[in-house]
Amino acid sequence: MHDIAPFHIAIPVHNLAECRKFYGEVLNCKEGRSSEHWVDFNLFGHQLVIHYKPKSEAVLHTNAVDGKNVPVPHYGVVLPWETFESFAKDLKSKGVEFVIEPYIRFKGLPGEQATLFFLDPAGNALEFKAFKDTGQLFAK
Repeated sequence: MHDIAPFHIAIPVHNLAECRKFYGEVLNCKEGRSSEHWVDFNLFGHQLVIHYKPKSEAVLHTNAVDGKNVPVPHYGVVLPWETFESFAKDLKSKGVEFVIEPYIRFKGLPGEQATLFFLDPAGNALEFKAFKDTGQLFAK
């Protein structure tokens, strides 16, 4: 098993200013370096970079998982359980519209987890999840 290291992800946004505000004010991500075409953020200790790209007319695709329509592609972070709970509460208080409301997925099964999904202002799908037992992260 490898040590856990921060990941880096770059995502396209067609509205840099709106997404900059969303990631900074709604998700409380600290802003790092930037230019007129990109901004990087600290997303729970990981580097997230939003890059300007003209708007796409692609339709959001989903796959069924545990009876829910999970947006594909999506990205996010596995959080400690208590952090997930407070993060979900904060998102609700800020009026974030969920694609999938916070709930417990795979209840009583291997990989049981809390999860939630929402879209950023550019339509990118985000998932945040938590495991009471992080040893279940890759359980079969």
